[in-house]
Amino acid sequence: MTPEEIARVAPRLVDFTAGMLASLPRADQRAVGELYVRGLLMDGARTSMQPMAERLGVDHQRLQQFVTSSTWDATAVRRAVAGWAKDTIRPEAYVVDDSGFPKDGKASACVARMYCGALGKTGNCQIGVSIQMVTDAASLAANWRLFCPASWDDTTLDDPAAAESVCHRRARAGLPDDVRHREKWRQALDMLDQMVDEWQLGKLLVTADAGYGDITAFRLGLEDRGLDYALAVSPDLSAYPVDAVPTVVPASGRGRPSKPRYRGPASNLKALALTAGRDACTEVTWRTGTRRSRGNPEAQMRSHFVAIPVRLANRDIPRADDGTLPVRTLLVEWPPDADEPSDYWLLSLPVGADLTGLVRLAKIRWRIEHDYRELKSALGLDHFEGRTYTGWNRHVTLVCLAQAFCTLLRLDPKVPAPA
Repeated sequence: MTPEEIARVAPRLVDFTAGMLASLPRADQRAVGELYVRGLLMDGARTSMQPMAERLGVDHQRLQQFVTSSTWDATAVRRAVAGWAKDTIRPEAYVVDDSGFPKDGKASACVARMYCGALGKTGNCQIGVSIQMVTDAASLAANWRLFCPASWDDTTLDDPAAAESVCHRRARAGLPDDVRHREKWRQALDMLDQMVDEWQLGKLLVTADAGYGDITAFRLGLEDRGLDYALAVSPDLSAYPVDAVPTVVPASGRGRPSKPRYRGPASNLKALALTAGRDACTEVTWRTGTRRSRGNPEAQMRSHFVAIPVRLANRDIPRADDGTLPVRTLLVEWPPDADEPSDYWLLSLPVGADLTGLVRLAKIRWRIEHDYRELKSALGLDHFEGRTYTGWNRHVTLVCLAQAFCTLLRLDPKVPAPA
């Protein structure tokens, strides 16, 4: 936003940040918090602290002290912003995702050589796991965890010298003792527990890409929590057709009685989709996009889909007493000009549900693409140059507060919204 645009919305910005930062104990902290958010919103190539301070006309140490060493709880601020989002945008789903933060050097908290989507390859980066609250019209990156690689967890190392070195590294980056290596899907479940149980945001359908959807334990964790899901999955996941029946082989002699089980080999999702065939697909229009053309003047998003009941085959999936595996819905997208399906989702919702509704929910992850463009390109999510765990968490929290304010402006037809 330009200085003129900032000036026009300044009273609303002050009021909004005052509410979201109400948990900060001192008025001077809340004032610097508003200043930091204002700096994130202002136009500029970088939104790290020194360029922000120059645009704001303040000493950058004032911002640095607020983010790195002042006493305040970033989690309480995230909770307030998420509560505002629940009441304002009325989200339909939680989107689980993770994002890479490219870094130079080895001192920044939890930095390691990992695959980084921002780089499109393995590189030196931090990984942030996020839960985003979304509708087709608005969204908010509401909760975050910094992923701690095993190389930053001394309890995973057998070599005492290496463990001591990691302890010193953790101390320099300010990692709390309870921040340990934990798989990203487990961090996502932890955040969902926090949002549903502690923050009282309510249960919503959960969506995620195949990096999460392919993990049986993640899907079971959602089911244990009573959370429905629409998860992208890989076509090679093992599964049986819905009419497959476990059988019992008659026992011979005095051995232990045989248990019912599936006797034939499992198929996979792609094979089951191909068996259903292209003719089983139905054209679905699930939302209106932005790219109009002569053939599609209303920019309708449409393709062909089929929903198929399947039984995923995995030794960790609980079976009923009769040995049957649970039925889940496989949603398949098969574009009319393609030789085979292009995308697969696994849903906990029944096949009999409205197909258009299933497709819309499965596709609602598109919204986070907008989030990341705004968070990274406009608001500087990955511009933080500090090295501490606390600084990273506070910067990310304040960026999400700035995103919430942009959403507030977009939802108000009387106020010119930021691009």
